[in-house]
Amino acid sequence: MIIKGPYPDVEIPETALTPLVLRRATELPDKPALIDGPSGRTVTYSQLANSIAIAAYNLKHRGFKKGEVFGILSPNCPDYAIAFHAVATLGGIVTPINPLYTKHEIKHQLKDAGARFLVTIPMFMDKAREAADEAGVEEIFVFGEAEVGGATPFASLLVDNGRAEQVEIDPREDLVALPYSSGTTGLPKGVMLTHHNLVANIRQMEGLCYFFETDTLICILPLFHIYGLVVVLNMGLYTGATIVTMPRFELESFLKAVQDYDVSLAHLVPPIVLALSKHPVVDNYRLPKLRTIFSGAAPLGEDLTKACMERLGCSVRQGYGMTETSPVTHSSPAPPHVIKFGSVGVPAPNTECKIIDLETGEVLGREQRGEVCVRGPQIMRGYLNNPEATEQTIDADGWLHTGDIGYADEDGHFFIVDRAKELIKYKGLQVAPAELEAVLVTHPCVADAAVIPCPDEEAGEVPKAIVVLRQPSEAEAIMQFVAERVAPHKRIRHIEFVDTIPKSPSGKILRRILVETDRAKSAAS
Repeated sequence: MIIKGPYPDVEIPETALTPLVLRRATELPDKPALIDGPSGRTVTYSQLANSIAIAAYNLKHRGFKKGEVFGILSPNCPDYAIAFHAVATLGGIVTPINPLYTKHEIKHQLKDAGARFLVTIPMFMDKAREAADEAGVEEIFVFGEAEVGGATPFASLLVDNGRAEQVEIDPREDLVALPYSSGTTGLPKGVMLTHHNLVANIRQMEGLCYFFETDTLICILPLFHIYGLVVVLNMGLYTGATIVTMPRFELESFLKAVQDYDVSLAHLVPPIVLALSKHPVVDNYRLPKLRTIFSGAAPLGEDLTKACMERLGCSVRQGYGMTETSPVTHSSPAPPHVIKFGSVGVPAPNTECKIIDLETGEVLGREQRGEVCVRGPQIMRGYLNNPEATEQTIDADGWLHTGDIGYADEDGHFFIVDRAKELIKYKGLQVAPAELEAVLVTHPCVADAAVIPCPDEEAGEVPKAIVVLRQPSEAEAIMQFVAERVAPHKRIRHIEFVDTIPKSPSGKILRRILVETDRAKSAAS
């Protein structure tokens, strides 16, 4: 059974992304488009459009061309939006990079993406320089006016030498963003998102009726993540809202920004919703303008949803999607009385969904649990230079297999209940077990290793290592070994030593058995 949502399909224009996103700039020239939360620095819609055109002109005169890749390694700030859309104006491709990545992780992404240029901030210059040199990046820019470590100040791109026009693009073929995702399993892969993918998802979100021009949004979700980049930044600008950017999440600075800037719409992840529901410091702030919280990136349970709503007096909507789907495929309906707590909502406009049996591939009916599959114009073009992984994820009929287990109820509301895929979701960020296992087995004392998700109230899930030792070692030493080689959200939080790790005849780790055994032990204790 193919299920569609209650929303009518929307028209998706054949256009480049940036002109669509900046469509309100001439109507709202003096309205704040972006505000840097910590400093209060404001960029109006007119200033934003002009800065993008100027930066694009200067990049063009440095030889940057259509189809080339530009890396952004930075926390959230207004200049992030300028860099992204300057590149998009020239038909270039942005690969957003997690600023907490190690030098090795940054190098892998830059090299795999084939990045020509990179922009970062002074704090990350050392690792950015090393990674860029090893990946063959030609030039590094640094946000701000000062030259740092030989990098070119980004401010030099904002000197008004001229304005670039949007280059001609083929929306369905030309890429605009290349975020990295582990997909349903394995190591991070470049997700090829076209102009049409992102334009489609913006129009689909418009059809979900929860963004308004009068809103002030807070962009606490990182812009290297598809949720922050598309749902908050680009959708917010498209709507004509004001967006307050925050470089990192700290509960008190977040609450102060929501209070001081009269934030009305906050896009969050479940660990932040948990903090808003339980932390005593929340009582020190007044948040009367906060109308809606939208939670995504990981499941949000009914109890936590209700607790947050009761404490803050706002509505909580939930959504679902993946990097590979640009990202939104589902959302809670707009009318509060039809929202079902604990549900990720109904399919977005122009989106088809079905549930299939994991073993047979047979299409299931309502109330039957299986893998969630989605089809629509927001589905990625594929994984960069990885046709095999693309074919494993998108079938011949265009259905993307999410790797998540769920069901649709009689009213067409979807519930995600488990993950068939092996990814661990730490505060909404992906952690691929295979990546950590590859690091673990390089430790001289480790003979074999598997990594599984371990439930955690604050983070949702944390990585736990199941380790077979070659020679004696302490758990702390092994965890430190891994921590030195991966970003903080990927660190091993627990270790269990065993004699053997269950594997299939082909040598594949049987993680489901390990997870079931671990859950049984936890329940018994």
